[in-house]
Amino acid sequence: MISRSGIVAVVGRPNVGKSTLVNALVGRKVSIVSDKPQTTRRGLRAILTTEEAQVVFTDTPGFHKPRTELGVRLNDVVGDAVEGVDVILHVLDAESGIGRGDAFVFERQVRPHRSPKIAVVNKVDLTGQRDVVPQLAAAARIGDYDEIVPVSAKAGEGVGMLRDMVLALLPEGPALYPEETITDQPFEIGLAEMIREKALHVTRQELPHSITVTLDEMDRGDGLTKIYASLIVERDSQKGIVIGKGGQTLRTIGSRAREEMELVLGTKVFLDLRVKVVKEWQKDPKALEKLGF
Repeated sequence: MISRSGIVAVVGRPNVGKSTLVNALVGRKVSIVSDKPQTTRRGLRAILTTEEAQVVFTDTPGFHKPRTELGVRLNDVVGDAVEGVDVILHVLDAESGIGRGDAFVFERQVRPHRSPKIAVVNKVDLTGQRDVVPQLAAAARIGDYDEIVPVSAKAGEGVGMLRDMVLALLPEGPALYPEETITDQPFEIGLAEMIREKALHVTRQELPHSITVTLDEMDRGDGLTKIYASLIVERDSQKGIVIGKGGQTLRTIGSRAREEMELVLGTKVFLDLRVKVVKEWQKDPKALEKLGF
């Protein structure tokens, strides 16, 4: 019987591995991941339910100094996510080094709150053994954390210890979601995010900020699901990158997305992808509203 529950905000600067950590903590893929900054754009909640507790992890966009209206809105998502939570996990990147960007996140989004604060020093598997201790010391200089935990979210090192630590900090209370729930993300958004993840992996050019995906139509029939979606970019040159020579890049994105969708949906999938240009959509408040930001 569940006797403890709570909400845990996972914050940090861009590209420190927050989504990979959330997936590791809940034991399944909920958030999309890529090696490009600002992959996460929504305050997605991933729910872990055990026999005695339920913890709701909020995966947030990377907190940064914004240059566009989209960046401002992503930072607002982070601010909303840390309000009134039971624990804050501040994820730091041991591989790239801990510094001013992490201190900026701590001062703006971690220090002001009274919740227990855990510094999660991620990617320790990518540093030499002798380099881990200096990174832990650098984390300690950032702020007054309750705990500092070295992990490798990708390799699973230290994740179990961190999970147990979080569960021990949860207050008494009933489950916040039905026990079978794994995320609060609308199903259609999850499918659109699958497509964006594949697009980020396939297009090696600098497109992460410029591309988003909308699910335009879905028809679920017996044994076949038809999905029509649009990849939105800001310029004609970016449209060419996404389509690729002879349409090859777009076909690869579609093929990889379709394979994952079929596993999730349990049916064959017909996936129709179109590429559209919405000029400077990241800076246009009306376009952002229309695209769901």
